[in-house]
Amino acid sequence: MPVFDYDPPERFVAGAVGQPGGRAFFLQARSQGRLTTVGLEKFQVAALADRLDELLDEVLRRSGGVAHVPAVAPVDLTDNGPLEQPIDEDFRVGTMALAWDPEDSRVVIEAQEITDEDDLEAPEPAVLRVRLTAGVARAFTQRALALVAAGRPPCPLCGQPLDAEGHICVRLNGYRSSQGGA
Repeated sequence: MPVFDYDPPERFVAGAVGQPGGRAFFLQARSQGRLTTVGLEKFQVAALADRLDELLDEVLRRSGGVAHVPAVAPVDLTDNGPLEQPIDEDFRVGTMALAWDPEDSRVVIEAQEITDEDDLEAPEPAVLRVRLTAGVARAFTQRALALVAAGRPPCPLCGQPLDAEGHICVRLNGYRSSQGGA
């Protein structure tokens, strides 16, 4: 089982390649000349960002506000740069885990390779593990949420993403919505 361990990474970001509606999503970690790129789904990026924010808010709440956890992303840690090239996917993410390490006040994120649960002879899945300061984690969350929001606009009736031609809207009993997005 290869473990891609970054403690701490020089850079850890979520990014996407392609046009809204056809984007491929990635996490990238870089440190000391090493680059790990893993592929994942848009909903996984959104879930990671949401849970990370919740985790940091909970740490701050439980500490009574004394933990070194910023309430918002520090401006100097903002990273809006593109994904690093070449984008060579090391593996596809199946499951993710989050934890707070109180010993050194760091967030631990693990992204595990998707596996075939029925294949008993499959090798151990690969894992990307990063340890981030609370400020870097907030900055990651801010970027990830903006990335997810930059997709196709939602249908005002059902909330599903709109294509330029509209979409088959469940609220219109399967008829095509004329609410096309540009």
